[in-house]
Amino acid sequence: MSEPEPAVLVFDVNETLIDIESLQPHFERIFGDARVLREWFGQLVMYSMALTLSGRYTDFATLGRAVLQMTAEVHRVDVGDDDLRDFAAGMQTMPAHPDVADGLTALRDHGYRLVTLTNSPAPPDGRTPLHTAGLGDFFEHQFSVDPQRMYKPSPQLYTAVAEDVGVPASACMMVAAHPWDLIGAQAAGMSAALLTRPGNAALPLPGVPAPTVVADDVADLARRLSGAGA
Repeated sequence: MSEPEPAVLVFDVNETLIDIESLQPHFERIFGDARVLREWFGQLVMYSMALTLSGRYTDFATLGRAVLQMTAEVHRVDVGDDDLRDFAAGMQTMPAHPDVADGLTALRDHGYRLVTLTNSPAPPDGRTPLHTAGLGDFFEHQFSVDPQRMYKPSPQLYTAVAEDVGVPASACMMVAAHPWDLIGAQAAGMSAALLTRPGNAALPLPGVPAPTVVADDVADLARRLSGAGA
């Protein structure tokens, strides 16, 4: 890598570490088409950004249910209270991708500090989806955008994480499956690792920095970073 070795790896959560495809049965049941999951997720990200740009905020779980209702209206299907409750439970119990635990173990063994930054709010009981997925103990801190009431990729969110863990932003690498997340991190001074989960790829746009590292998954990222001399 041409950039300095990071000391802290800051992981996105949804799709990067935990598998949102596990929500497909809800979309199959409600819409008769599991592929609507991707439509919903794209709309969810877009409206999170729209709220931030317009100076408004509601938590990601509430927004996710509202976008589900909006998507149902567009498709002219009914979504009931039971559907919403089951969907909310599904969002809290998504499993980890199979590569994640081994990859995080390898990264931790190589001396990297591991934290997360997610759009999702912290649950009242403190048990996050990462804990449910068996990943909670890997991270020294799980940051949510909720206290700052704005969504990624607002650069100040990434800066705040660096300040909280006591290092400059340049000592952090954001790890995400979404280029839009990395654009915000790079604007804040972090390096960036793109995980090319299915359905995700780098954005080849002039004037926008390319990811520092591109990897297939967390295990591949661990191999690439250890090979760089971490």
